[in-house]
Amino acid sequence: MSITPSVPKATGNPVPALSRSSLAVRTVGQRPAPPPTDEGLIEGTKRRVGEFLADLRRPEAASAWGAIAVLTAMLVYSYWPGLLNAQSSWSNPQYSHGWIVPLFTIALLFWWRQPVEPVTLSARITGGLLLAAGFGLRLLAARYRIVTIDMYTFVPALAGVFLLVGGWSMFRWAWAPIGFLIFMYPLPDEATRYLLGPLQTLATIVSTYALQTLGLDAFREGNQIVVGDMHLGVVDACSGLRMLTIFVALSVALVMLGERQWWENLVILASAIPIALIVNSIRITVTGLLYQVASSEVAEMVFHDLAGWVMMPMALGMMFLLQQILAHLFVPEDTVVAAVAPRRQGVEAASQPALRPRQAIPPIVGAPGRGGSATRRAD
Repeated sequence: MSITPSVPKATGNPVPALSRSSLAVRTVGQRPAPPPTDEGLIEGTKRRVGEFLADLRRPEAASAWGAIAVLTAMLVYSYWPGLLNAQSSWSNPQYSHGWIVPLFTIALLFWWRQPVEPVTLSARITGGLLLAAGFGLRLLAARYRIVTIDMYTFVPALAGVFLLVGGWSMFRWAWAPIGFLIFMYPLPDEATRYLLGPLQTLATIVSTYALQTLGLDAFREGNQIVVGDMHLGVVDACSGLRMLTIFVALSVALVMLGERQWWENLVILASAIPIALIVNSIRITVTGLLYQVASSEVAEMVFHDLAGWVMMPMALGMMFLLQQILAHLFVPEDTVVAAVAPRRQGVEAASQPALRPRQAIPPIVGAPGRGGSATRRAD
């Protein structure tokens, strides 16, 4: 027989494995993969045109896009008076961004397009109901002569066309660009009247407080700011409604184009309104300050000319700063795992004790208890 020495057990405490779920308490989750940066605008356009032409070679895709083109043309013809009313409102500075909206929608539909897939019965039914609901609301708006609601129904009707013809797979990537078309229409008159008063009051209060903080003897009388012998009236054009409508539409476009977490998009959308109001209050405050330190001519020039060009870049700068804060607020999960994994492997290797190599033991010659002594055989 041979005697085999027992292997000593490791005395080190094993290191618990770090899983993604255990790291989730410190992270928000893995960000979606960003689009490839090596593909420029021209290359991306060429690739998508080629994919679209290749998709049209399939009979089901060609028939689907043909049906969408015909039904969309019929919708445009039916809504043509409302579309002309929307186009006429674009001459108003408050809605001067309206002409960009349909171009942005068309470009985004082309950029996000996916191959046509089979359409289920539920998609046909839901798309037909959505199209019928749009026309039903239009008839109701025509009955009570609500012109703005009549124009708005073009958006759900167009979404119903895409769902009816392309199914749920097409609706998933097309609903957001189609919904963005709502920003090409003016606000209802009732909504405009409801918003102007509170916005004027808020702009007056904030600007008065800002001027007082800067050391000026300012106080508020209704929607007027009195600074010395100067009365600065906050009229409808100073309410910030124009800046609000344009910047909200721009913020929605930024959310649609970005690759962020859902909560980051929610924060960006929620911050669009206060950023627009803050920028408008800064414009009024600077005007009141220039009335005191410069002249009325300089103040009027800044308010009507320079401020209009500076407000939007200022708002975009605030939005960019907010995006940078959100981007560095939490660490992506994949980054944490990549940083911790090498360290974890080193800790596990150090915790395992080094085992000495097994030494050969000479066999025992003779059996004890049978008249002989147990001795080891010499080699």
